[in-house]
Amino acid sequence: MTEEKVEAVEKTEVKKVSSNPAADYFASVDFSKLGVKIEDMFKSGVHFGHHKSRRNPKMSEYIFATKNDINIFDLEKTKVKLEEAMQFLAAVAATGGEILFVGTRKQAKKIVEAAAAQCAMPYVTERWLGGTFTNFSNISVRTKYLRDGLEKMEKGEFAKYTKFERMKKAEELERMERRMGGIKNMQKLPAAVFVTSILEDNLAIKEAINRNIPIVALADSNTSPVGIDYLIPANEDAVSSLRLMLSYITKAVLEGKAKKVVAKVEEVKKA
Repeated sequence: MTEEKVEAVEKTEVKKVSSNPAADYFASVDFSKLGVKIEDMFKSGVHFGHHKSRRNPKMSEYIFATKNDINIFDLEKTKVKLEEAMQFLAAVAATGGEILFVGTRKQAKKIVEAAAAQCAMPYVTERWLGGTFTNFSNISVRTKYLRDGLEKMEKGEFAKYTKFERMKKAEELERMERRMGGIKNMQKLPAAVFVTSILEDNLAIKEAINRNIPIVALADSNTSPVGIDYLIPANEDAVSSLRLMLSYITKAVLEGKAKKVVAKVEEVKKA
């Protein structure tokens, strides 16, 4: 391994720490003007569920009709459930609680990462690490190791090692960043978790239930909402649907954080 290649790997890791390009995903959205509108949900395909043969009976109350053998969500009910979820997430953010965004399906990964980055919240878009909630002490040890390693690399403290040792260290940190980079700064259990796919991210849901962490989740017509505290009946497959629903979730979190800032300013004024 050449000196140039080792340095290139190191610079890649440093760049990951200092920049977060995913944060620009929602940069063009004016959240202050974003309203929950049935028309917008309809245009984005939020109303499309799965084939009627795959319908989970527990989701029947949210189905308006079946068209061409496809379940169609009642967007009036989706709007009500969405607004309930948004109010809850805003309240969590207003008290300073962290919300973990989870979306490991291919079409959801970038959108989830972007939303989390916009809110400055932790996220998981790769395979769920077993024990993230139920064995959090061990996970915390690993994330601290990752944070410390990236900090040392950024400061050039690995220069004392041989080129081979530096290369192996950089590769190790790169693997860890890929697997747990989204939660490396999460130093305690989150106050809530937002999940984009009940089926794909069922392990995260099971661990959240085990640790009594409130769950907000998009619920497609083929899923079971059992255990979900705030379900949002919606198409979880279409990118257009995911973008819109994540925009609403992001708006709620940002509004909650803004309230926290205002409350803090008021406290300072009274002091």
